Amino acid sequence: RDARAYTLFPVQMQRTLLLSLVFLGLLTPSFDARSASLQAEQIKHSFSIGERDFLLDGKPFQIRCGEIHFARVPREYWRDRLHSLKAMGLNTVCAYLFWNYHEFEQGKYDWSGQADAAEFCRLAQEEGLWVILRPGPYACAEWDGGGLPWWLLRHDGIRLRTGDPEFMKSATAWYREVGRQLAPLEITHGGPIIMAQVENEYGSYGKDTDYMGTLRQALIDAGFDIPLFDCNPRTDLTKAKRDDLFHVVNFGHFAKDSFAALKSVQPTGPLMCGEFYPGWFDTWGSPHHLGKTAEYLSDLEFMLSNGYSFSIYMAHGGTSFGLWPGADRPFKPDTSSYDYDAPVSEAGWTGEKFRLTRDLIAKYLPAGEKLPDPSPRNPVMAIAPITLAEYAPVFSNLPAPVLGKEPLGMEALGQGHGCTLYRTELPAGPAAMLKVGDLRDLGWILLDGKPVGVLDRRNRTLSISLPAREKAAQLDILVEAMGHVNFGQEIHDRKGLRGPVTLGSSPLAGEWRMYPLKLDAPLISSLHWENPEKAPAASTNLPAFWRGSFTVEHPADTFLDLRNWGKGVVWVNGHCLSRYWNIGPQQTAYLPGPWLKQGGNEIIILDLIGPKSASVAGLEKPILDELHPELDLGARHSYGTLHLDGIKPVLEGSFSVGPELQEIKLPAPVSGKQFCLEALSSQDGKPFASIAELDLLDASGKPIPHTDWKIVSVDSEEKTAEDGSASNALDGQTSSYWHTEWKNARPGYPHRFVIDLGKTTAIGGIRYTPRQGQNPPGRIKQYRIYVGDALVR
Repeated sequence: RDARAYTLFPVQMQRTLLLSLVFLGLLTPSFDARSASLQAEQIKHSFSIGERDFLLDGKPFQIRCGEIHFARVPREYWRDRLHSLKAMGLNTVCAYLFWNYHEFEQGKYDWSGQADAAEFCRLAQEEGLWVILRPGPYACAEWDGGGLPWWLLRHDGIRLRTGDPEFMKSATAWYREVGRQLAPLEITHGGPIIMAQVENEYGSYGKDTDYMGTLRQALIDAGFDIPLFDCNPRTDLTKAKRDDLFHVVNFGHFAKDSFAALKSVQPTGPLMCGEFYPGWFDTWGSPHHLGKTAEYLSDLEFMLSNGYSFSIYMAHGGTSFGLWPGADRPFKPDTSSYDYDAPVSEAGWTGEKFRLTRDLIAKYLPAGEKLPDPSPRNPVMAIAPITLAEYAPVFSNLPAPVLGKEPLGMEALGQGHGCTLYRTELPAGPAAMLKVGDLRDLGWILLDGKPVGVLDRRNRTLSISLPAREKAAQLDILVEAMGHVNFGQEIHDRKGLRGPVTLGSSPLAGEWRMYPLKLDAPLISSLHWENPEKAPAASTNLPAFWRGSFTVEHPADTFLDLRNWGKGVVWVNGHCLSRYWNIGPQQTAYLPGPWLKQGGNEIIILDLIGPKSASVAGLEKPILDELHPELDLGARHSYGTLHLDGIKPVLEGSFSVGPELQEIKLPAPVSGKQFCLEALSSQDGKPFASIAELDLLDASGKPIPHTDWKIVSVDSEEKTAEDGSASNALDGQTSSYWHTEWKNARPGYPHRFVIDLGKTTAIGGIRYTPRQGQNPPGRIKQYRIYVGDALVR
């Protein structure tokens, strides 16, 4: 029959058929069950890229794909989630490999249990799905460091995602390991893997075609003999483009425009969207994201009706369990829930978006292809409040210290995740300002065991006033790493206390004791537990682990309600479930039923602030959209006053009308610590302003890293009806954008957007990406640019 109606004949069914033939005598007696199984697994198909179509066994094939990350789904639920994709109408699953998930310690690879990528691919094949593999080395995906291992950052001068020999040596070794594990599962060997990606959205990072070529060859050398491709947003399709790679385009909406852009750079071959976004991810302290379902379905139908291929990112998002969530740039840490408003929810539920997607795809199925019924929803349960009756103060459970004359970053301490305590002695003296050169990411300051305040990377709060001391005092700085940045040049994200530490105008002299708290199984097992009722009241509001137990008669999925708690991490039965933070929007942690035991279960919670009450319950539904900005640690959302009177702009002009990225050069480089884009009018005459992306260029025209940036003034931002946060203009994602307020008020022009760069910087120009789409509101027309040292005070 037509290959477009073809679905993989599941391996289990092949085995059953062959064994039945043996039983009926239709195969020779010497053809035993083992031979039947081996022959079934050796059935081969072909896959190639033609002039107009993907070709499966030589016939046109439309890829209807959805993305699932097996690291974000309990292994016990892999088959269930894969079946959901098949029932939704998909014929392919896209799977990332996160390099750091499999090689957390250099040279030690893990492909077992939850990391068994080969088994995930085999299960996909059994469920009738082909596989598109995305092996890295860089993935992004809101995953810690974009999948790049933390240990790469032990090399101070390393240049990630470049031809740097130090990086390339490790990256090509990783590809060789991927080949050993997964090349045997390519379609050319009877497996389900039909295509593999070389790098990810590299055009958003660099232009080095030789780098892409080296990685392409490394995949080939590792045994991959299937089509290789790359993906990019429409604005970056021409960057680092190679003719020996197939190209696909990523977008969340406006399919027609995006495919036109792809066609202009790749005139022949099938058209495919490599990442089609039905929703979006969440970051701590920002509104929960929901996709615009009507627009999503409209673009999906456009692709289905035209025979274009696609991969829904995410078809099922799942959960970034443990300490694996990354951080958006400049620094917006991602929540543990990766629900993504996907058609299949975080807990595997299929609701209205799933039904609408399934019904739409069913209209375009090739003749004879039928969809299986969706699986029933896995059972859920509530858990009555659990009292955590034991606690272990962090400062009473420290490992052996590392000694040094200055504080060392986490990577230098052999640490990729968790917290580090930095301790030294301060001399007696008057009140003074304590300043650190850099701190990543949050730092609790204590003097003689008493809290003084918090340093916060998000708003570049790197100093704090210390009181007078009549005698020498112990200074503690407890630093929490919230996930390595996963996008842009900021992936060079070394954690911990970095740079000089000064008190007043003098560097701190004396020895530092550094205690790495990796928050791993050895640390948890070493804790000494106490009864909190016997502890001084003040001590229970200091950083501490809490432990309790509960009984379950029939294990089922549940959602731990953490609204009584402040900020930290939760474990159940040794599984590190989630980060939590009372600022939201996520207020629950997904607890899969298979990770519970019938009978007794253990829960441990690390709270860095202290709970309102040491109890936790299990809910039948998640809470993913409850914000509490009043509970935030710092003044993240406060802006200063802009002073432009008497200051001349360095440039005035008008942006072009369309959606394309626009690069504007200044007449000459101008140095300053702060940058202001003043929007004077819009293209459509309406009062709104928006920016999808704003980058600054140095004197040579290269983008300036956002590492030290913070937004110090913006006249308005919409955060009620949608996430129009100003920080969206700096996150590297053209699907998100800053938008001035429109729900409750509609302030008019001029609109001003001001960035503090952290240090005096030479600026040679800007890159402005307008809000994408067909003439959306908010595109800026006339503008002025200001550069100075104190535009905002």
